[in-house]
Amino acid sequence: MTDTTARLVDSYYETLKDGAASFDADRLREILAADLEFEGPIAGRRIGAEGFIQGVARFAEAMRGMTVLQQVRAGDQASALYDAQLPGGTVRFAEFFRIADGRIVSLRLLYDAGEYRARGGR
Repeated sequence: MTDTTARLVDSYYETLKDGAASFDADRLREILAADLEFEGPIAGRRIGAEGFIQGVARFAEAMRGMTVLQQVRAGDQASALYDAQLPGGTVRFAEFFRIADGRIVSLRLLYDAGEYRARGGR
């Protein structure tokens, strides 16, 4: 685990932990690479931090809070398992990060998209 990996992943979750109350798009711009590679069940594969930030803003609006259950960090990679509290209940997520040049350059997100939508996710 590097200090940079830990700092970036911790900063990422600090901006999300309380939903809209803690969401900080400017902070995300500081820690995400402009050409971020993102993959998720609803969005598919996308390139670019700005589009990702817009999607995360919608997620933060719906989310009431999150509980990080487990984090694993190894060198320039990290993963997290967490529960997000949505209007209709809790949904479990897993995220996988890759870090380079002091930024998050890749993020893969796994969750049940049907459950997410049914519980009020956007």
